[in-house]
Amino acid sequence: MKKTVGLFFGSFNPIHVGHLIIANTMLEEKAVNEVWFIVSPQNPFKKQNTLAHEFDRMDLVEAAIADHFSMKASDIEFHMPKPSYTADTLAYLTDKYPEVEFKLIIGQDNLKNFPKWKNHEVILNQYGLLVYPRPNAKTSPLEQHKNVKFIEAPQMDISATFIRKSIKNNRSVKYLVPDAVLERINAKKLFID
Repeated sequence: MKKTVGLFFGSFNPIHVGHLIIANTMLEEKAVNEVWFIVSPQNPFKKQNTLAHEFDRMDLVEAAIADHFSMKASDIEFHMPKPSYTADTLAYLTDKYPEVEFKLIIGQDNLKNFPKWKNHEVILNQYGLLVYPRPNAKTSPLEQHKNVKFIEAPQMDISATFIRKSIKNNRSVKYLVPDAVLERINAKKLFID
């Protein structure tokens, strides 16, 4: 039987407890055997100038999940043409790991715009979506799709933007990010300007 891996894409700028709770819930609900955090070098929908360097963000993800053997950090998109598109990354990973069944983990708030994603039908039909609830998410016809599975998870509205702003304003972000992540943010002086 194939191992099922949930792919959690994001800029993780920085990774925070909300991301980790979602990933852990996917594992606890037995939706997947492993969760791979795919650190995006450049999200086509986000401004580049607010992003910490991709290697720093990768380092923070690795620190956050170091003690969890079912979670992995991946820099696969660092080696692909930019901007990176989920469909291309999925095709590459499927080619590289034919023994793995991949699923895409996304927030309910992303479902409405999912039809705008490159090759979204291929993603839906070949891989399927594991959707976690988000506060105030708009409904989407895709909620009825046979390859869209909702996973009950805590709804948290923790934002990386809020965390970066807090750091910049010299406010504590303890409990918003794991201690190991906070240590590295402080050591590298990330997000202070």
